[in-house]
Amino acid sequence: MKHFKIFRNRGLLLFAIFALSSFTRLSSQELRCMVQVVAPGIQGTNRAVFETLQTSIMEFMNGQRWTEHVYQTSERIDCSILINITEMLGSDEFKGTIQIQSRRPVYNSSYISTLINYLDQNLHFRYVEFEPLVYNPNNIESNLVGILAYYAYIILGYDYDSFSPMGGTAYFREAENIVNISQNARESGWKSFESTRNRYWLVENLLNEHHTPLRNCYYQYHRRGMDRMADKPEEGRSNIVSALELLQKVHRQRPNSFAMVLFSNAKTEELINIFSGAQSMEKGRVAEILIEIDPANSDKYEKMRSDQGRF
Repeated sequence: MKHFKIFRNRGLLLFAIFALSSFTRLSSQELRCMVQVVAPGIQGTNRAVFETLQTSIMEFMNGQRWTEHVYQTSERIDCSILINITEMLGSDEFKGTIQIQSRRPVYNSSYISTLINYLDQNLHFRYVEFEPLVYNPNNIESNLVGILAYYAYIILGYDYDSFSPMGGTAYFREAENIVNISQNARESGWKSFESTRNRYWLVENLLNEHHTPLRNCYYQYHRRGMDRMADKPEEGRSNIVSALELLQKVHRQRPNSFAMVLFSNAKTEELINIFSGAQSMEKGRVAEILIEIDPANSDKYEKMRSDQGRF
């Protein structure tokens, strides 16, 4: 039984599912993962391999048991993977990008709130058509399998954090284990010195004590904020403001950290929609926080602050 079953019971939530016909779907264990593999720039090759790859990834993500918990169909985590193959280095070697998205239902609402929306530019892997994707947490021989398993645990960690304070730690630890095993990989994306925004730094941020307020923000924002918006919108917004104040602590110690950037990527438009019609004082406070922690979108927040609100 999940330790926060009462909070995660998606049977109590109106769960909306993306209806994207170009994605492949399959009933899952923990994940309801839609997968799309595209290769618009690759010419003169057997394109059936991309369809086979898409099916293999879908079966891997949805068929693997990632946790010890028992999920009902309505509880499965809505997520998607978009792989864009930009280079084919041989018959079985590929480069490209992988976009990861995950979403969470909002209590007593049909609204779906984005938790992750990230484009990873470091996708480099070998894949032999019809070769099964097998995950061994002690010995990761395939970079593709390592990347997919890593993001499966990241998705789980964010989702659990949004339902229970620091609830995703065990899954972020699993992602960290994959990073550690992959330190000798020839492919990019796993090592600290390659970039400040890669798979290494994401899980480092999420497990670093300086980012504890960020992780607590995800719980406060979603469970005490978004999940109360349908019945008590003013209380819900107030709790979201309190959640955002937690992010100031992180920003002042670790400005522009990768995990903070991912929060902004997922939440900028949602926050603007939530607070555009709020009272001027509340809206001004939110704009002040967001301009500090996410200066790249300051123009959007200034516009939100200047829009006519309620008095």
